[in-house]
Amino acid sequence: MKFGPVPVEEAAGSISAHSLRLPGLVIRKGATISAEQAAALKAAGHATVVAVRLDPDDIGEDAAALRLAEAVAGENLRVERPFTGRANLYAARAGVLTVDVPAVDRINAVDESVTLATLQAYKPVVEGEMVGTVKIIPYAVPGRVLDAALRAASPGAIDVAPYRLTKVGAISTMLPGLKPSVVVKTLGALRNRLAPAGATVVAEASTPHAAEPLAEELRRQIGSDAEMVVVFGASAIADRADVIPSAIEAAGGAVEHFGMPVDPGNLLLIGRIGEKPVIGAPGCARSPKENGFDWVLQRLLAGIPVTRADITKLGVGGLLMEIVSRGQPREGGEREEEA
Repeated sequence: MKFGPVPVEEAAGSISAHSLRLPGLVIRKGATISAEQAAALKAAGHATVVAVRLDPDDIGEDAAALRLAEAVAGENLRVERPFTGRANLYAARAGVLTVDVPAVDRINAVDESVTLATLQAYKPVVEGEMVGTVKIIPYAVPGRVLDAALRAASPGAIDVAPYRLTKVGAISTMLPGLKPSVVVKTLGALRNRLAPAGATVVAEASTPHAAEPLAEELRRQIGSDAEMVVVFGASAIADRADVIPSAIEAAGGAVEHFGMPVDPGNLLLIGRIGEKPVIGAPGCARSPKENGFDWVLQRLLAGIPVTRADITKLGVGGLLMEIVSRGQPREGGEREEEA
C-alpha cells in the first residue's frame, strides 16, 4: 500500500485519504476516486490529492476485517457487515462470554495494522450485545499480514456459552437472631440474579446451622431436579471444618475450593455432590450488589466448570466497589464477618 500525494491525473482508482469538498462535489474519506472526480479536482485547481494506492497483494480493509472476524467468531456469535475497516461481533444468544485470551494477544501482536478487541472474558451478555470488534487500521493490509493474523487465530476464540442450568436449589441455615426477613430478601436477591439466565429456584429450605441437618437437606435437594444448590449460611464459613463444608462431605460430596481473591466475596466455597455443583455463598451474596458470588454463579449457570485454578486467577480486578455500610474493613484492622 502506498500512501501520499498523488497527481490528480493519476488519482482515478485510488482511495481518498481525507474527505474533500468542492462546490457540488464531496469525496469522502476512504472512497475510491472516480475518473470524473479526478477531472473535477483538476478543474478546481488541485494538482495533487492525498490518496492510497493498493499493491497487487493488498487486501482491502473491509474484506480483511470480515475474514478475521469470521475466523474468531464462535457459533453463538454473528458478524456484522464490515464498514470503514471494522467488523463487529454480536452475541446471538444470552450467556457468558468466553475468550481465548492467548489467541487475541497473538492476533494483536502480528502487526500494528490489525487489532481485535473484546469485552472482558466471562462477562454475562444478552442477545444482540456487541462483544468484540476487528479493526483494520489502514485502508488495506498485505496478504501476508492477514495470513499471519489468521494463523494466530483459533476457531471460536470468541464465543458465548449459553445458559444451561435453569433449576437451582437454595438452603438457608438458621441461628437465633437471624430474622426471617433476611432470608426472604436473600432469596429475592438470588432470584434476581438467576432471572437473566432464565433460571429459577425450584427448591428452598431452612435448616439449623449444623452439619447433620444441612447434610440431610443437601441430599434431598441433590436428589431432586435441582441442577445446582446454593447454601446461605447464618454464619460465614471460617474454615474447611466449618458447618457448610462438613455438611457437603457428609452428604457424599467434596469441597473443591474455599476462599477467593475477590473482595467482597472472599469467603465463597465451591463443592460438588455427584455431578451437581454446590456453592457455599459468602455473606455478601445477600446483597444485590456485584460481588464474587456473581462471577462464580454466572459461569456455573452457563455450564462452565469453575476450578481452583480458575478462582485463583481472579485476583487482578477482584477488588470491587466498597460497601459503605461495612465501615471500610479493608482499610482498618477489624475482622470482617460477611465477606
